[in-house]
Amino acid sequence: MLQQYHRIQVAIDGSSEAELAFQKAVEIAKRNQADLMLVHVIDTRAFQNVSSFDSAMVEEVSETAKKTMAEYVQTARDNGLEKVKYFIEYGSPKTILGREFPKREQVDLILIGATGLNAVERILLGSVTEFVTRNASCDVLVVRTDLHNQPMVTPKK
Repeated sequence: MLQQYHRIQVAIDGSSEAELAFQKAVEIAKRNQADLMLVHVIDTRAFQNVSSFDSAMVEEVSETAKKTMAEYVQTARDNGLEKVKYFIEYGSPKTILGREFPKREQVDLILIGATGLNAVERILLGSVTEFVTRNASCDVLVVRTDLHNQPMVTPKK
């Protein structure tokens, strides 16, 4: 019997790696007739360092995230996936993506890009992807390639 996934989570952070994870997640969700949950985490720790913390800043970031996520949902639907929705969460990306969201939403597969946007955080605190792979209670697919299993082409410097 083949493994069947029912509730698939994909982390969306705006990086090219997350884009590859999204593309693969759409195809896996279609093959499994699964629910696809797109998750974007607004890291509230980033706002703690702003001396004149302004709620308008959080609202602006949230509105931008909503528009971006709605575009991802539409792309998934345009590619034949019906059961797709997005979630915008606030807090630590590691714990939300690796523990809290999968438990709350009964996720059975997480797709995540091999690396995300924040290189400094990866060096200082460790990778979100590494944390998710070590702590998630479900299967995790770390995406490194495109839909044709070719490595992502990085521009030469």
